[in-house]
Amino acid sequence: MVGAEKQTAQAAKGRTNVLPFVLVGAGPGKALLAVIAVAAYLDSVRCRRVTKRSEPIFNLPPAVVATAAVLIGIDALRALVLTEDQDAQFLLTFAFIPARYDIDLVAGGAFPGGFGADLWTFFTYAFLHADLLHIGLNLAWLLPFGAALARRFGTWRYTAFMLVVAAAGAFAHLISHPGAMVPMIGASAAISGAMAAALRFVFQPGGPLGLWRGVSNGHAYRVPAASLSATLRDPRFLAFFGAWLGLNLLVGLGSVSIAEQGQEIAWQAHIGGFVAGLFLFNLFDPVPKHGEFDAKPS
Repeated sequence: MVGAEKQTAQAAKGRTNVLPFVLVGAGPGKALLAVIAVAAYLDSVRCRRVTKRSEPIFNLPPAVVATAAVLIGIDALRALVLTEDQDAQFLLTFAFIPARYDIDLVAGGAFPGGFGADLWTFFTYAFLHADLLHIGLNLAWLLPFGAALARRFGTWRYTAFMLVVAAAGAFAHLISHPGAMVPMIGASAAISGAMAAALRFVFQPGGPLGLWRGVSNGHAYRVPAASLSATLRDPRFLAFFGAWLGLNLLVGLGSVSIAEQGQEIAWQAHIGGFVAGLFLFNLFDPVPKHGEFDAKPS
């Protein structure tokens, strides 16, 4: 297993990208994605008349600020504190590597962390990124969709949801890349899940996208969500999903490249996170199907 461990360590040192699918270059759905993201972001900062007593311009939920701080802090630790060899070992311990679950490959103890790493890497891979561009693009999409979700779910539901959809993305990667030695890292799968969950309520009357109609208040994130069947029939959702899926397929088939040469885009993980976010939304949503939720969002 020495050869397998060396191969994996070399792959880890390459810091394989899992770059956000939504930032692929020009494509059929880019305009729609940009409009929805900008709308959600503008509402997240609560565009109001600026006065001396008004709220801060960037009024992001604490949970989203904490998420960004953790992602940036971990990247800074790896870049400024760890040596190259230590960083490679760090990735082998906390990145998601499908080969961990291949009995023939792990019989000789090729990967550090043991049984614990077999469990925690389903989540910890989402906290690691390849470089500043990778983390910057992911944060750009976390802010609008993560903020919408955190305002609706509250801190603890938001945190649990993001971890669950991250694990779903890792599972999708595992079944599509059995035995792969290359580590997978990045928060894209979790952000995909947040995006799908947000689509369950942002299009609702009085919801966050009401900003375009001049209707935006603290209740926008607590409107009853559309049912799953209604969401799947909504032309706006279908248009968004079609553009999003098309971009992922372009990346997956190699028609569009946004990663460095030799780096693979884990688009199957994106899809796994998105599907999980769409279908698991009701398990985390605190807002009743009818009526208004009274608790304050955090």
